[in-house]
Amino acid sequence: MNPITTSILLGLTAALANGLGGAVIVQKDWERRYLRYFVALGAGFMLGTAMLEMLPESIALAGPKAPILIMVGYFLVHFFEHTVTGHFHFGEETHSQEFALRHRSYSVLFGLVIHTFFDGIAIASGFLISGWLGWIIFLAVILHKVPEGFTASSIMLASGRSKAVAWAASGILGLATVAGVLTMTTFSRSLTAGLPLSAGVTLYVAASDLIPEVNKEPGIMIALVVFLGVGLLVVLQHYFH
Repeated sequence: MNPITTSILLGLTAALANGLGGAVIVQKDWERRYLRYFVALGAGFMLGTAMLEMLPESIALAGPKAPILIMVGYFLVHFFEHTVTGHFHFGEETHSQEFALRHRSYSVLFGLVIHTFFDGIAIASGFLISGWLGWIIFLAVILHKVPEGFTASSIMLASGRSKAVAWAASGILGLATVAGVLTMTTFSRSLTAGLPLSAGVTLYVAASDLIPEVNKEPGIMIALVVFLGVGLLVVLQHYFH
């Protein structure tokens, strides 16, 4: 199977994971307390992927331009998630008054769409370089897709919208991921920019979105799951790369 076909199929798989995250919040009978462990595991694995795989490959690919592009990717997500949007965090949103205005909930969704689009860019960029990098990036993406869909649906419910709208919000994130994959595979000559930009986005999501949410949880177990995420990447590198 060629890299483009693989990227598209795995992009669709990641999109379905966003829908699963939406189901976690829409279906009240789901056990939500386990979501925090997805966040912790995804945070560790994503941080390891960004630092140990994507950053070195970006520097090898783009040379001196790589650090600048990585910073652009990092602050692009920050701009949309925490500057354009006044309030944002991963997890269940319960402050309905804070999300009473329609434009506020949709601005948060737009911020999430920006980084899910780069999830797709990252997956396709990885496979265009090597099968190994593509699979590692896909695993990093898939581990935070459920919390991502959970967050989007939660925000919509907190702003007074229906379950259908909430689930649709998680679906929009999935479509944005697929759009990112298709964009990168169409403009594959832009790979030297695509991988460093998506590396910056991955670093931001792991370090600035997911880790702070993990740090809110008490106890040592949740912290150990973060280390488990990093350790999982190291084990894969040692035995499969």
